[in-house]
Amino acid sequence: MHSYDVIVIGGGAAGLMCAFTAGRRGRRVALLEHNVRVGLKIAISGGGRCNFTNLGAKTQNYFSENARFCTSALARYTPEDFVALVEKHRIAFHEKKLGQLFCDGSSRQIIEMLLAECGIAEVDLRCGCRVQTVERGPRFSLATNRGDFDCESLVIATGGLSFAKLGASDFGYRLAKEFGLAIVEPRPGLVPLILAPNDFAELSGVSLPVRVETGSATFEEAMLITHRGLSGPAILQISSFWREGEPVTIDLLPQKPGDAWLLAERASGSTAAQLLEREWPARFAAAWCARYAPAKPLAQLRNAELEALAAHVHAWPLLPNDTEGYPKAEVTVGGVSTSELSSKTMVARKVPGLYFIGEVVDVTGWLGGYNFQWAWASGHAAGEVA
Repeated sequence: MHSYDVIVIGGGAAGLMCAFTAGRRGRRVALLEHNVRVGLKIAISGGGRCNFTNLGAKTQNYFSENARFCTSALARYTPEDFVALVEKHRIAFHEKKLGQLFCDGSSRQIIEMLLAECGIAEVDLRCGCRVQTVERGPRFSLATNRGDFDCESLVIATGGLSFAKLGASDFGYRLAKEFGLAIVEPRPGLVPLILAPNDFAELSGVSLPVRVETGSATFEEAMLITHRGLSGPAILQISSFWREGEPVTIDLLPQKPGDAWLLAERASGSTAAQLLEREWPARFAAAWCARYAPAKPLAQLRNAELEALAAHVHAWPLLPNDTEGYPKAEVTVGGVSTSELSSKTMVARKVPGLYFIGEVVDVTGWLGGYNFQWAWASGHAAGEVA
C-alpha cells in the first residue's frame, strides 16, 4: 500500500497546480496520471504556444449554473499570480490580443515549469497509472493498475470529455455520482457549429468579422466558414451558450450599424453586391447577395427594400443543426454541480476530503486563456487546504 496525505488524479493544468501547491505546504502528495506523460492538453493548446491565461479574467468571463461560484478562487489566484510564476521560470511571453498571453516559444515550457514546481514540492508523479476503484473509509483507498494507494485527501482533476484522443474520459463524473454528487449534464463547448444544409460550403476557409448572438449571449470576433458549417472565435464562443433548436443571429457588418451606410450609397448606381464587396471578402459577398439581396441597383429599390436588406445584414438568422461534438470541442460545458462544492476550497460538502477542480466542475470560461486561469485558480484553492 502506497500512503500519502494527498492524491491528485489527473495530470493536466489543474492537477499539476494543485499537486505542487499542496506539496509546498509539506503535504506528502502523489499525482496519478493515466497517460504516459502529463500535460497533453497543455501541449497542444494555443497552436502549440499555450494561451496560458487572460489578463482580464473576471467572474463575468465564466458561466455555470451558479454564475458567482468561480469568484472566490479567481480572486485568490489571479492572472498576475500565474504571470509571476512564468516570469520566475524566465519564460518569454507576449500578449496576442484581448489580454491573451502566449509563450514566445513552446507550450512545453509551461509543462516543464509545472513539473519543476512539482519537483521542488517533492510530488510523487506516477504516469501510466489508471485508477480502477475508489472507496472511502477512515481514508480513501484506491486500486490501480500499479498497486493500491490510500490518502487523507483525494483531488479529482480528470477534466471533461473533449479531446478523447488525448485520453479524455468520464471518470470524474462517474466518481462524483458514486459519491452521490449531482452532475450538470455535460455537452461540448467552444466547438464549431454544423449547418444542414450548408449553402455556403463552397466558401470554406472564408473569414470575416461579425457579431453573433444566441439568447442573451453576444460575441464580436471573426467567423470562419467551414465545409460543414461555421467556426472561428465568434462561433466557438457562442457555441458554449447555444442549445439545440435555438437560432443564432449574426450581424455581418457590426462596424457599420443601422442602415445609413446603405442609404448613403443609393445614388451611386451600385448594387448591393458591389457595395458589400467593399466590406466583405468578394466570394462571400457574391454568394450571400445572390441569395438575399436584390440584383437591381440600390437607386431602384424602395425604402422598405433597403431597410429590409440592412436588417438582414445586421441580423442574419441561422438555425444550426448540431455542433461538431467532443472531437472538435475545446472544452466540456457542465460537470460536477457547483451546488455540491465549496467555492473557497473546492471540497465536496457531502464528502469531506474529496475535491473537484478544473474542467470536471461546472465552470466554463470563454475562449482566450480563461479556462487555463480557472484551472490554475481552482487547483490552487484546493491545494491550499487539501
